[in-house]
Parts: sequence; C-alpha cells; structure tokens
Amino acid sequence: MKIVANSLNKLCATFEHLYMQEQVNQIKTMLSPALSGIGKDVLKTKGDKVIWGLVVLLTLASLVLVYSSTGSLAYRMSKSNESYLFKQFAFIVLGFVIIYFAHRINYTVYSRIALILFLISIPLLIYTLLFGVQLNAGTRWIKLPVINMTFQTSDLAKLGLFMYLSRMLSRKQKVIKDLKKGFLPIIIPVLIICGLVVPANLSTAILIGGTSFILMFIGRANIKHLGVVMGIGTILAVLLLFLAVATYDKQKEEMKDLPAVLSWGRVPTWLSRVQTQIYSEGQKNSDKAYQINQAKIAIAKGGWLGLGPGYSEQRNFLPHSYSDFIYAIIIEEYGLLGGAVVLFIYLWFLFRCIRVFKKCPFAFGAFLALALSFTLVIQAMTNMAVNVGIFPNTGVTLPLLSMGGSSFLFTCMSIGIILSVARNVEQQEGGQVPIEEKALTETVDEENENEHR
Repeated sequence: MKIVANSLNKLCATFEHLYMQEQVNQIKTMLSPALSGIGKDVLKTKGDKVIWGLVVLLTLASLVLVYSSTGSLAYRMSKSNESYLFKQFAFIVLGFVIIYFAHRINYTVYSRIALILFLISIPLLIYTLLFGVQLNAGTRWIKLPVINMTFQTSDLAKLGLFMYLSRMLSRKQKVIKDLKKGFLPIIIPVLIICGLVVPANLSTAILIGGTSFILMFIGRANIKHLGVVMGIGTILAVLLLFLAVATYDKQKEEMKDLPAVLSWGRVPTWLSRVQTQIYSEGQKNSDKAYQINQAKIAIAKGGWLGLGPGYSEQRNFLPHSYSDFIYAIIIEEYGLLGGAVVLFIYLWFLFRCIRVFKKCPFAFGAFLALALSFTLVIQAMTNMAVNVGIFPNTGVTLPLLSMGGSSFLFTCMSIGIILSVARNVEQQEGGQVPIEEKALTETVDEENENEHR
C-alpha cells in the first residue's frame, strides 16, 4: 500500500509541475467550443457518417445477440433474459452519450491530457496487481466504490498509452530515426504498460504491443530498432512454445508437474492454453478443451445460413457465450454468411478510419485515429480467431457486440475520439473550422516545431 501511496504522491507532484494554471486554462479554452455548441445542435452529429452507421449497426445487433446468448447466465443468476437485454440497452445509451461528447471535443485536447492519462494508468495498474479483484490467478479489475462496478484498468492504460504514443510520434518525426532522441522515448512507455499488464493479462499485453509496433512502423521509426524489438518478441514467443511442449506429457495427455520457477502467477495458464491449442486432438474429452470444442460444435451446427435468430443450442453449454465466445453464437444462428458479414463490417470500419488517417492534416490526429482503430479491429480479429480455433483462448471480447461492461464504454470512448478527428477533417475540407479550433491547431503545431528545434 505504501508503494501505491508513494506513487500517487509523486504523480500529483508531477502534475503540479507539468500542468500549471496556464495549461488548465488552455484545456478549458479547448473544451469551450464543443460544450457551447451542445445546447444548440444536440441532435447533430459530425464526422464520418459511415463510421456512425457501422457503430449503430453493431450496437443494435448486440441487443439481439446478448438477448439470445444470456439464457444460461440468466438461469444461473436467477434472473430473466429481459434484465440483461435492458442492461445492454442502458450500456448502449451510455456508450452513445460518451461517443457524442468525445466527438464534439476538439481532438487536440486529447494531446493535452495524454500524459495525464498515461501517468495515472501506471499506479492504477500497480494497484490492480496488488489489490485488484482476483480471477483465475490474475488480477485485472478494480471495484469502483458507490456504484459497485468493476473495470479493467488495462483498458484505461491502453487508451492513455495510444494517446501519448501518438503525441510523441507526431513530435519526434524529425528525430524519429535517432535511438536516444526518437526511439527510446517512444518504446519505453510501451514497455512500461505492457510490463505491468503481462502478469495478469498476457493476451492484452500482446495486443497493446502489436498495435504499438504497427503504429511505430507507420510513424517511420528506424527499421533496425523495430527489428530488435521484433526479434526479442519472437524469442519470447518461441520460448513459451518450447516450454509448453517440454512440459506436456503426451501419454497422459496432461501437463507435467511444473518446477517452482514456472509455477508463478499465470504462467501455468499460459502454458496450458498453448498446449490445448497444439494438442487439441488429444484433449477432445478434457475440461481444458471444453470451450473450444463447444465453439466448434456451434460453428458446425450453423452451416452456411445458420439456425436462425434465437435458435442457438450451444448457448446453454458454451461458457461466456455472451462475451468471449459470442462470435461462435453468431455463426450458429446466422451461419458462415452472418460471420462473414460481421468480419466485413470490422474491415469496413478500419478502411474508413484509414481514410480519416490519410486526410488528417496533422500528425497527432492521424496517428491517434489509426492507433485506436487498429486496436479495436485487431481485438475483433483475435476474438474471431479464438472462436474458430485458430488462436489459443485469450479472453478478449468482441468490440461493441459482446455484452456491455467497462470494456464496452472504453470502446465507445475510442470511437468518439476517432470521430473527433474525422469531424475536424470534415470541417477542414469544407473550410468550416471554427476560429477557436484553428487557433488551437496552430498552437499545437507551433509546440511541435519548437520541440523539433
């Protein structure tokens, strides 16, 4: 507890040093144009209309899917399916409120608060590891007082990191090839966040690291430096694969007794999931392969056109059919055709975000839109790959389609920020950028130039 308290004290001192009253006034100035216009045109939305449409389509589909897939959960919790339907509807309403307010704010504000969110996420991750809600030997959540709701701190850390990474990449473009001035200030924050996330959630750390790597590559980081990072990551992946094979007893079709050094934390879980993926044929009747087997049965039953909405049979046998394995339920009810449509929607979403990236005149907004869109789509692809048996079980949800929670709200926040960048691009193209926003953008541009000098 002392470690967390000392970290928070240092964090407050850092804020006081970095963000004096002048910085606070600048943030207020940035927020005022967005907040002042809310009362006038509250029903008017800006930004890419296709992205808005795709988000609405996915959230409406989530209502049907959650209602269909929560039967067994409702039975276990002695609740009705309708209660989860209304809960999902409430999350959707709250999510769209977050999207609306986030997209009304000038995206340059997120550059200002990037360092704050990044620094806040570090002690939060430490606190989560030490005192968070424990599940399966991992602590990923902390419980919020009063509202009694848990949220995954890695979601906040991911958002803060990508904001900060986008800010640093936009500011370091002239020295991006230099190891000390360009690469280290960018890679160190990534290593800090991934290092704090890994003990409780390896899959999320890999997704964060992979997205950061793609963003650094697009941001023109030195190929040699990126090659070293990729080499280290490959060595660690091969080491995990080697340990999984070495600690598996093929005759008994189970994991051998692990030495003490490999029994720490969630290492046995990582090895078990890799072994289940490699030796799935020999573990057909084991409890470890139960989820994957039930997902495969759901996909097989779905065929090309599916059993129809609400007619899923495996929802009663598949654990977490409303979250981690909701894609298997989609295929069972709507067939491979329905699964392909969902895949196409996420790819279309990525395409529209890349379009925003290409049109954005300023580096920070371009990097930010790309980072947030990549992390959402990569998460979706990972979830689908797990459901169809390509990847080991990771525990990541399907963005906007899985049952609502804190992850759903952070996803909405990310989409709102992407739409904020798209709104600015739309106004730039139409020559309708308000005077306040032009001044703010010029200020950020001047700061970038001063830092380069």
